[in-house]
Amino acid sequence: MTIEDLKSGKLLLFEVISGSKAFGLDTPTSDTDIKGVYYLPKEKFFGLEYIPQISNETNDIVYYELGRFIELLLKNNPNILELLATPEDCILYKHPIMNQFQIEDFLSKLCKDSFAGYAMTQIKKARGLKKKIVNPMTKERKTLLDFCAILKGYDSIPLTKWLEEYGLSQEQCGLIKVPNAKGIYALFYDYHKILGYRGIVKNELSNEVSVSSIEKGAEPMGYLSCNLEGYSKYCKEYSEYWDWIEKRNEARYNTNQLHSKNYDSKNMMHTIRLLQTAEQIFSKGSIDIRVPNREELLSIKSGKMEYDTLLQKAEDLIRKIEGLYEVTSLPETPENDMILRKLIAIRKELYI
Repeated sequence: MTIEDLKSGKLLLFEVISGSKAFGLDTPTSDTDIKGVYYLPKEKFFGLEYIPQISNETNDIVYYELGRFIELLLKNNPNILELLATPEDCILYKHPIMNQFQIEDFLSKLCKDSFAGYAMTQIKKARGLKKKIVNPMTKERKTLLDFCAILKGYDSIPLTKWLEEYGLSQEQCGLIKVPNAKGIYALFYDYHKILGYRGIVKNELSNEVSVSSIEKGAEPMGYLSCNLEGYSKYCKEYSEYWDWIEKRNEARYNTNQLHSKNYDSKNMMHTIRLLQTAEQIFSKGSIDIRVPNREELLSIKSGKMEYDTLLQKAEDLIRKIEGLYEVTSLPETPENDMILRKLIAIRKELYI
């Protein structure tokens, strides 16, 4: 099914403008995000084609099937709670049946983990992004050879430098593992290419060193240390970095470069906004997603605050939320049975 199918089949129950325009954080360059709720045609819902979510290619238009919408509300998912709490001036369409679901029926202590937990995930992402911005990686990929070294007295010398210094080839080397010494190998060399040594690595993509059969009584040229864990970490970071380069939002990246604070300022703005919403939920027992501090949040988005200051602000908000959590009158969880009875009654009405 497509978005066009939902609209032509009159299957929409709820449709709103979401994101920055709903929060009151839009600027002249802001996109218009659309979210909503639909129900499936009877034959699909009772058949084998249950479709929980439909979106466009860029995910700035997303609709949730009614059951999935309720499931996420019961988990106090921040995005879905904010969808239900959309201000009146951002509601494009609302079927009367949706009036049966009120935000107060869903707010519970689960919000501490769903909002603050999600915010911490965003902070972790921001830290990872800062690392990518501050420490760009070269396109030329390192090999396992770059994570090997030759032991030399109390010191070591990079393997690649050692091979170059002595005019040796890694393909003519032979290794045997040193017992009870993790990552340490005795290294031998076949000057005449007659001993059949397997080399240090098979090829540039090898993720482990090769070991060879060494003739009895042969004397090693030296001992090699292989930092396999370091190489594995590098490979993961290399893959993540170039995947980020390929998929990054250039406009946001250029904004971050302009303010030179080396963090994703839009991400941090929404992290602080999310924590402030959680504080509101636990202090007032309600949620109003239209922010009262537009200028403060936009100043974060424009990079006017230092990264460490923002982290401290986030940590202070989390501590405050934890304190409010201890004294809140909100229930532990939403009243699932009551909500499910409503959902069943609504489905019966829709499928008459």
